[in-house]
Amino acid sequence: MASLNRVSLIGNLGDDPEARYLPDGTATAVIRMATTDVWKDRESGEKKEKTEWHRVILYRGLADIAKEYLKKGAQIYIEGKLRTRKWTDKENVERYTTEIVGEEMKMLGRRRDDSPATVTDEAPAGVGVAEPVGEPF
Repeated sequence: MASLNRVSLIGNLGDDPEARYLPDGTATAVIRMATTDVWKDRESGEKKEKTEWHRVILYRGLADIAKEYLKKGAQIYIEGKLRTRKWTDKENVERYTTEIVGEEMKMLGRRRDDSPATVTDEAPAGVGVAEPVGEPF
């Protein structure tokens, strides 16, 4: 039986990326990304919206790009896969978190100076897309 683990999101960053390095020196960046659904309520006719927050982990080259070019409020496209991790908190309670491991990223919208954000404007050629990476854990 075939299976598929793919996530595609377009949204805005809630904070600047958090840069970190794994013990082996691999660059990582954690971003909090918001996606918002908007609809019109059938009964009242009033506009409703719901925002979902996503934790996205980027590795290696994508992490470097995120640290250098992304800021709070930036609109981006992320494609990747879901991963659930188990961890133990300070009170020794086992917890789970589901996050997105980003494998492709594109900067959307406009730069702060109101010129279009394209790969050639933002960074050297090829920046913004990375090959899928293996699990670092």
